[in-house]
Amino acid sequence: MTDLLPPIAMLGVGSMGGAILRGLVQQGAERIAVTNRTAEKAAAIQLEGVESIALADEPEGNARAVAGAKLVVLGVKPAGIVELAGEIAPHLAADAVVVSIAAGTTTASIEAALPASVSVVRAMPNTPSTVGLGVTGVAGGSRASDDDVALVARMFEAVGEVLVLDESQIDALSTISGSGPAYVFLLIEELTKTAERMGFTAEQAATMVQGTFRGATELLAADGSEPAELRRRVTSPKGTTEQAIGVLQDADLGAVFDRATAAALARAQELAAG
Repeated sequence: MTDLLPPIAMLGVGSMGGAILRGLVQQGAERIAVTNRTAEKAAAIQLEGVESIALADEPEGNARAVAGAKLVVLGVKPAGIVELAGEIAPHLAADAVVVSIAAGTTTASIEAALPASVSVVRAMPNTPSTVGLGVTGVAGGSRASDDDVALVARMFEAVGEVLVLDESQIDALSTISGSGPAYVFLLIEELTKTAERMGFTAEQAATMVQGTFRGATELLAADGSEPAELRRRVTSPKGTTEQAIGVLQDADLGAVFDRATAAALARAQELAAG
């Protein structure tokens, strides 16, 4: 099959890596090898066509996993990314593409630990990737070709939508799509509390609020209209919704989100600076 992804190695498979892995299995790859630190974590990966290696049992497992791999995904915590890159450097194929999904770790810092022929691509997926509805930002480092970036984008399309960006935009993307699910959950949490204060049971409140958010986003996707237009359709002149929207607009939600994302971006830059 010509649409199979080339051989893939994933080093460190947490919840996000596991979501990506399941998507890759569905999409199909010539070979997938994954490593985890413990035998327990390795045994938990029971997916057809995936070789799961426990580093506790095979200390050189990362070297074996990356041998011959075209795509090498580094899924360990940000503090360990550069060290892991240095560990696997002697074992990488000359044309390998190393993919980092760690926040705050630049492609330049990873490139410095790798052979000059190996390119680096940075990716920032979000948690809805675990249900196949993710948004992932992808940015190539200084040695990554357009084909390298396109290949990584195709890999992440297995778990949702992909935006190809300059690396300078990745931290900003993380404040929107990366942190964004938490903003949505906070809105759901607060509206649910309001419903309960109005006398609804917790179960009734959850049904109303979660069903409304789910239905609204599905309507937005299906209708094709701008959010502002769909809001206007719900907001009858001089009606009840108009009164509620007026209160929300008086709170200047745009400025609140500007401040929230600016705070997240400042923290991302602090983390990147070490």
